[in-house]
Amino acid sequence: MAKPLKSLAKSKSSSDLFAAGEAQKKSASRAAARASGAEGEYTARDIEVLEGLEPVRRRPGMYIGGTDEKALHHLFAEVIDNSMDEALAGHATFIEVELGTDGFLTVTDNGRGIPVDPHPKFPKKSALEVILCTLHAGGKFDSKVYETSGGLHGVGVSVVNALSSRLEVEVARGQQLYRMAFERGHPKGKLEELGKVNNRRGTTVRFKPDTDIFGAKAVFKPQRLFKMARSKAYLFGGVEIRWRCPPELLKGVEDVPPEATFHFPGGLKDYLAAAIHADALVHPDIFSGKSGRVGGHGGCEWAVAWTADADGFMSSYCNTIPTQDGGTHESGIRSALLRGLKDHAERVGQGKRAANVTSEDVMAGAAVMLSVFVREPEFQGQTKDRLATSEAQRIVEQAVKDPFDHWLSANPVQANRLFDFVVERAEERIRRRQEKEIARKTAVKKLRLPGKLADCTDSAQDGSEIFIVEGDSAGGTAKVARDRKTQAILPLRGKILNVASAGKDKLMANAQLSDLVQALGCGTGAHYREEDLRYSRIIVMTDADVDGAHIASLLITFFYRQMPRLIDEGHLYLAVPPLYKLTHGSKTVYARDDADKERLLKSDFNANAKVEIGRFKGLGEMMPAQLKETTMDPKKRTLLRVVLLADDRDGTADSVERLMGTKAEARFAFISEKAEFADEDLLDV
Repeated sequence: MAKPLKSLAKSKSSSDLFAAGEAQKKSASRAAARASGAEGEYTARDIEVLEGLEPVRRRPGMYIGGTDEKALHHLFAEVIDNSMDEALAGHATFIEVELGTDGFLTVTDNGRGIPVDPHPKFPKKSALEVILCTLHAGGKFDSKVYETSGGLHGVGVSVVNALSSRLEVEVARGQQLYRMAFERGHPKGKLEELGKVNNRRGTTVRFKPDTDIFGAKAVFKPQRLFKMARSKAYLFGGVEIRWRCPPELLKGVEDVPPEATFHFPGGLKDYLAAAIHADALVHPDIFSGKSGRVGGHGGCEWAVAWTADADGFMSSYCNTIPTQDGGTHESGIRSALLRGLKDHAERVGQGKRAANVTSEDVMAGAAVMLSVFVREPEFQGQTKDRLATSEAQRIVEQAVKDPFDHWLSANPVQANRLFDFVVERAEERIRRRQEKEIARKTAVKKLRLPGKLADCTDSAQDGSEIFIVEGDSAGGTAKVARDRKTQAILPLRGKILNVASAGKDKLMANAQLSDLVQALGCGTGAHYREEDLRYSRIIVMTDADVDGAHIASLLITFFYRQMPRLIDEGHLYLAVPPLYKLTHGSKTVYARDDADKERLLKSDFNANAKVEIGRFKGLGEMMPAQLKETTMDPKKRTLLRVVLLADDRDGTADSVERLMGTKAEARFAFISEKAEFADEDLLDV
């Protein structure tokens, strides 16, 4: 029975507390109804009308996608997006972002400032109060105030206000300074006029997330805020973003300075160059350009490079909003690049070779940055993860196609090299399709599987599993203990290569990793093929000691770096073999570690019993029947499934690099920071 590696405890949100209170009220109401004989009635009294910002606090997931770390930082995105809209409209030249030790985050711009005059529909309220306290109130429903913007529904900053324990706004407008404060979406007094100010204009929003919603430990992560702020500067070269964070909040945080200024005139080209670092490129130049007036209707900007060895990626934005799930603008650039390469093939007499090329082949190894600006864009959901505007595909395709043709024509030698690279991807795809497995024996012959692999006899992927064990001794025991029909055994020799600190040449030359890749049959990196994976479970089975844990960590690092999709699809597991055998008379139990041993001695044996305690030196020392009973039998064993937390991908990548990378000082710093949790972590393992 598989068990998750860790469980995450969530603090009660305000919606949970509200629901508990409502449940008590309804219970009392039902009791009263039973007493009066009206239990089954459904009347107008049962209809709730939520007013103001109450719907946001009741159901925050409808507005920001949840209450996890990603949703918490979405509050920052909503606020900085408003400032970016002012910059895109040509009214702001800088944005300041400051994280305070008190948990407050402050965003300031030098735009026009939120209007403070009385609102025509609510003459007793200022426009600022209406915007902060009313859903669907804003200046972005038509194109009169903002030609393009990320805001669509007028709910962004009001949602931030609703989900903040306190929010303060200062507006410098018409040489006057105004201030207003809110708590959990409710005004704390009227709009204050603080007097005259010279040489200042714009809006300052200072807020602190509500712990009733996000939990007591939910605080902004400097590294995440820093990256989000920097990416905004890349997306619009005309804005300068200034970052400040107290040094005491940066202890143990790498690559985040206390102060920084972001200004990238090169835009997405600079962004892509920083993202791919020193990766070898198929074509030595980055294909980049802009179309239309950035910030105007129909404008777009792009940067594309093809990496020879690294995996490709696509990062897209609409009106500076990241569209993590893609959308119509991504379809547009795929179509433009495919048409451009096919047209180039016709010009150089290679049209027949291009006949089978698809957009999938063109995008293999392609690193793409795409930013589009459209009026009144349509997104799927309030968090705007996917663009649905059909016009965006046409805008991007028309903008990119002609510049791509000129870029290819400017250097035909390098263009031919790129074309050959894409054709190779197409031929590989076709070859995979033609080599579709009919039976496992045929697949074994084609894949030239390693000699030490003891394969299973079942030809189906579903239900089959491969155990990766350390050493021939453990491999021999496991081969006897296994179910030959569904369980395969692959012994590896000792500690494998640490792929986080080794170069690509060493990785390719490593025989053990080559054997492992051949046995799985699914390829690595950009060439990973889920449909060709030969087993439904890949189980790392190492000794229950420190060396075994080290080998397991090296294997997990390999899969994380080379086959992340294998983990995402839920195929990777850790076996849990016992470390101790406890025997008294005819009774025998197994303990996985010292803590488990002490627990079993107290729970399964009498206090005065003389229990014989045996410690296994390794899997190879166990009898096959013992290994099967404790570790390999699906009916009795425990497996730990390896998962990647979707809301902390950046944190996972940072931890792997610090613990497994080439910098010894980073490992030392990590261990020093986490030393106080060592006992707890050991017990969890």
